[in-house]
Amino acid sequence: MTIVNYSFPTQILFGAQARNKLSENLKLAGKKRPLLITDKIVSSLKIFEEIKNSLNNMSLDFGLIEDNWGNPEESHVKKCVTAYKEHNSDSVIAIGGGSVLDIAKAVLLMSTHSGNLFDYEEGIKNARPIDNKILPYFVALPTTAGTGSEVGRSTVISDDITKIKKIIFTPGFLPQTIFADPELSLSLPANVTASTGMDALTHCIEAYLAKGFQPFCDGIALEGIRLISKSLVKCVNFAKENAINNSSTPKEEELYYRGLMLNSSMMGAVAFQKGLGVNHSCAHSLSITYNLHHGLANGVLLPYTMKFNAEKEEEKFTIMASCAGLGEKTKPDDFITWLTELNKEIGIPEKLSALGVNLEKIDTLVEHAFADPCHLLNPRPLTKEFFKDIFIKAI
Repeated sequence: MTIVNYSFPTQILFGAQARNKLSENLKLAGKKRPLLITDKIVSSLKIFEEIKNSLNNMSLDFGLIEDNWGNPEESHVKKCVTAYKEHNSDSVIAIGGGSVLDIAKAVLLMSTHSGNLFDYEEGIKNARPIDNKILPYFVALPTTAGTGSEVGRSTVISDDITKIKKIIFTPGFLPQTIFADPELSLSLPANVTASTGMDALTHCIEAYLAKGFQPFCDGIALEGIRLISKSLVKCVNFAKENAINNSSTPKEEELYYRGLMLNSSMMGAVAFQKGLGVNHSCAHSLSITYNLHHGLANGVLLPYTMKFNAEKEEEKFTIMASCAGLGEKTKPDDFITWLTELNKEIGIPEKLSALGVNLEKIDTLVEHAFADPCHLLNPRPLTKEFFKDIFIKAI
């Protein structure tokens, strides 16, 4: 696969082995002491050892934080900020999924800003200002195709105690360079490939449906839906085959479809600058109440929340169905049926009850979902009763 260089909204090096450009990139930027942030799974991979060796070979004195796990919380950020300062770092390298990337962004902020992390929370009264010009040099190597956090201008960090997700926004969070290397996602098991892929799909769908006029985001979202419809099932099936055959040698076809998923993930994140909707409010509530994986929660919920939205946006559902390859003459229910069948094909449960969710906490789920701001741009307004109805159907 040829490595190509494009910029939208920041510099992206895309292609197999793009990661090999990392050390050279840091050297050209005059960086000598990066902090490398990753998670437990990525740090155990052979490909990660190769990246560390490359940094050593270029005489880059890097610090390393490799024990991050689960949804990103403030305590993770504090630990990494301490490491950043103790190492006297001049840059940050993030290698991982959305959680690692969000932690890295928060480190950028708190390594150069005073006070507490949540003093900078988006939308709160008297939020402290962020000076974009003094954020450190930042490069990202995504290992999943889901959040698209590598092209996002925000970070989402949970409060350790309440588990409520808090959003911090600044254009300064964009990496200087993204190394979008599909080989970095080859080790993902089928279930993670599926759940992160449904996260990307949810971003594209909700961005397209979000209220407001943003035709650029609409176009990107629709192309993201098209690419995911072509590639997600194939990527999940490749992951299953690799597990059965214990294979570590990628097929060229697998790299191609993994590459499509990487790009569609970034497209979803660019598109949802326009907004998100009811699905994310429900998924955030499930993360708070049950600590569910965000992408998995998104995937299970999609048929139910889109059934709710279809009454309002018939034309848009027809267009999405066409992009998903269902033909021109479709009805909104055809797209919802496709979502249901897609979930089944890639192993996403049909009901939340399969994930341990029950009606005992329905009121808590409703309260958190209604308090979440994502649904404010949903095309169909939400009440607490509507949220309750959606959760009951999904459970």
